[in-house]
Amino acid sequence: MEAGGRMKDASMTLPVKAFSFGGGWQSTAALVLAATGELDYRTFLMANVGDDSEHPGTLAYLHKYAIPYAEAHGIELVVLDRVMKRSGEVRTLYQDLTREGARSLQIPVRMSNGAPGTRSCTASFKIAVIGDELKRRGATKDAPATVGIGISLDEIGRANKRRCEPHERIEYPLLERGIRRIDCARIIRSAGLPVPPKSSCWFCPFHRPETWHDMRRSEPELFERACQLEDLLNRRRDELGKDHVYLTRFARPLRHAIPDGVDTLPFDEWDSGCDSGWCMT
Repeated sequence: MEAGGRMKDASMTLPVKAFSFGGGWQSTAALVLAATGELDYRTFLMANVGDDSEHPGTLAYLHKYAIPYAEAHGIELVVLDRVMKRSGEVRTLYQDLTREGARSLQIPVRMSNGAPGTRSCTASFKIAVIGDELKRRGATKDAPATVGIGISLDEIGRANKRRCEPHERIEYPLLERGIRRIDCARIIRSAGLPVPPKSSCWFCPFHRPETWHDMRRSEPELFERACQLEDLLNRRRDELGKDHVYLTRFARPLRHAIPDGVDTLPFDEWDSGCDSGWCMT
């Protein structure tokens, strides 16, 4: 009871706890483990970088399988958009990249000298979006939210690179249980669910060559859209007198870097996993 006999809102005293849902193998496995009581998470938050930016397969799986499964097991699965604070406009990553007059490159393109470019997509469209929701639910520096990140044991190096925000305390429940990526597929199938496609933006420069090759072969229209995006970025680079950038590390346009109908691809030892764990889980 508060002073004056008013009942204190119990929800204000509950600690904030949520799992970052990426829509891929690891976070879907975590959803199943939460549904079976093996993980203590009843809220899953997905930062949607945009219906025009997320891979269509991820969005289709989300609406056909993940959301209904969560609802059937009493789990809150919330899909969050990036909303501009001043205008209230919903903004997508693809819109930011393609809007007239845009100069910044928010995605981790490869520069013409082979060096990776800086990126802000994860910070702006994942970390900030989920952070705003956590703070809306009551997370503060003094009372941080517990946030589960879906990094599996075979990707333990990604956990070491994770920056922790003041309003959050990070947990790695899959790591703690020794769960590997292949185990995630088994866990998902055990719930009667199909294994989701790998989650990421369809134009993400962190794709491995085999991912691009699969896209060119099985999703040619989507592959062509990625090529057109790369072309657009470089036309703008030409106008600014800057060197070209690429969606692969091979310093060639995507159409030539990933040849059509060729099964043998250039060896790529580059670790293409997004290092924070917010993406590709």
